Amino acid sequence: MAWFDDLKTPKVKTQVSQRTTKVPEGLWVKCTRCGEILQSKVLKDQHQVCPECSFHFRMTAAERIAVLTDEGSFDEYGEGLVSNDPLEFDDTKPYKTRLRAAAGSTGLHDAFVAGKATVKGLPYHLGVFEFKFMGGSMGVVVGEKVTLLFERALADKLPAVVVSSSGGARMQEGILSLMQMAKTTAIIQKLRKAGIPYISVLSDPTTGGVAASFAMLGDVILAEPDALVGFAGPRVIEQTIRQQLPKGFQRSEFLLKHGFVDRIVHRKDLANELRQWMWRLGRHTCHFTKRH
Repeated sequence: MAWFDDLKTPKVKTQVSQRTTKVPEGLWVKCTRCGEILQSKVLKDQHQVCPECSFHFRMTAAERIAVLTDEGSFDEYGEGLVSNDPLEFDDTKPYKTRLRAAAGSTGLHDAFVAGKATVKGLPYHLGVFEFKFMGGSMGVVVGEKVTLLFERALADKLPAVVVSSSGGARMQEGILSLMQMAKTTAIIQKLRKAGIPYISVLSDPTTGGVAASFAMLGDVILAEPDALVGFAGPRVIEQTIRQQLPKGFQRSEFLLKHGFVDRIVHRKDLANELRQWMWRLGRHTCHFTKRH
């Protein structure tokens, strides 16, 4: 027997270890515009704006309210309104299933949140869209809550502000969703007759029936940088007219240049901008105390 016969064969691992280092999901975010890798916490502290290139990420309704109101001042109303699926719509999924899924992921009953609040001490009525709820689409509930916001502003003689972020009318509610365009437009006319200011803020995206109704009817129309604003998307328009559109078509900068938008405002400045416009437009008709 050779001397090496007594040596034991070394044990070799035949399986790869399952122990791996995992980075928590959502800890990092890649900027859509400049490609910079950002910490989620840093992005949150910057109001969802890239610190490198100022790209404005989309915000949730709760984040938007936190930026535009004094802490603890937002008093929501109409939160109990829920769609009852009037057409019993069913495509790849029943409409009721889609509503339940959207409610579960956002914690909301629909795509619009309305309430009374203050900003820098100035009282007003604020409505914001939640794009994560079925693309911020407008159905009967959204139309009713937008109308309720304008009605409360009219009754209280306080300014109304709506921040839009929507794909347009909700197809699952058919003609009933389109009727909300006329409904919301009619109440805005009452605000104008009473001299109550309505300020519309356009964020990315504001399209379809929302853009074709109350979103473009503000006494002052503000927009966030590089927001997509229009009725149909650029790709649909190009395919329809078979022509190449100008660079930046339907972005807020293009609309400002052509007179559809009054000002483009960085998100960090939006609260102050709103307060200035509300005071300027409503100081003779709104219920502001002297200290404001």
